[in-house]
Amino acid sequence: MSDQKPVRVGMLGSGSISDYHIKGLQAAGAQVIALFTRSEAKARQQADKHGIPNVTTRYQEVLAREDVDAVIIATPDSTHEEIAVATARAGKAMLVQKPMARTAQECRNIIKAALQANVRLYTSYMHRYFGEIERTQQLLAEQTLGQITLVRQRNATPGANWAAWFYRKDQVGGGAVMQIGIHGLDLLRYLFGEILAVKATIATTLKERKLIDGSIIEPDNEDLALATYRFASGVMATHEISYTEIAGTDRFRMEIYGTRGTAWLRTEKGALAINAGQGWSALDVPTGDVGWRHHRHWVAMLRGEEPTDNSAQDSLATALVTEAIYRSAEKDAWEKVA
Repeated sequence: MSDQKPVRVGMLGSGSISDYHIKGLQAAGAQVIALFTRSEAKARQQADKHGIPNVTTRYQEVLAREDVDAVIIATPDSTHEEIAVATARAGKAMLVQKPMARTAQECRNIIKAALQANVRLYTSYMHRYFGEIERTQQLLAEQTLGQITLVRQRNATPGANWAAWFYRKDQVGGGAVMQIGIHGLDLLRYLFGEILAVKATIATTLKERKLIDGSIIEPDNEDLALATYRFASGVMATHEISYTEIAGTDRFRMEIYGTRGTAWLRTEKGALAINAGQGWSALDVPTGDVGWRHHRHWVAMLRGEEPTDNSAQDSLATALVTEAIYRSAEKDAWEKVA
């Protein structure tokens, strides 16, 4: 790819998250060349909305295009492995919407295919690109909070109401843990390192769900999870995950407790506030739309302008933690992360 030409991207999927990716790509200077979704009407509606010139109901047609340098895979979770492996074989770089896949083994299969084809593979973890996360990394590096002893992470929403597949374990590999909890897990690992063991409990508290189209479904996966993590660094963390809260969290809530101070992220005290023993003070955080920050970084990595990240391997590591959560909940015991 020439540095003088915009990166040309194929968008695979037209669900709610596709708006975020398309707008972010366009803001970052990339061109969205083609859009795939199984519904031609929906594809054309989305293409007209964003000025995308080509639409198709076959993802293979996007992968075969010579004017597509890379693709974003934002299709239902159950399709990620198939499409990602096909993308690797087509020689296209890719950004896979979280979770990369339903299981650790599916993640391994995708990573193997990318390595064999020598293509670049990334996973979309948008929460890493909030300014308060970047500022928190600085606080931790400077040891402003001292030795970190405890972290409290919350991820909570009312739950997706636009598609039944979110509530089918075979479609998503789990439930709320896989859909929103995985964001929190990634942030915890991103900031505090490897998780060695977990103690968790899960539950399905809502036996019926009403979707936006009026249909009623009966979920077979969890909508609530409470987990405790032990990190290799000695840090401990609690993680509350809910798919049942009307107000929920603003993306996430994180509380960091250290020997010199406390930091709260995305709380009633603002984006980032710290208390070092003399009261609370709000900190300035890097500005800029999260979509632009996210996709600008991806484009820069594709161009070789910034070092590649480890988001693909992080996806596998996070999948191993989620599987430990489910094993722990089943056994009602601490479970080591594989």
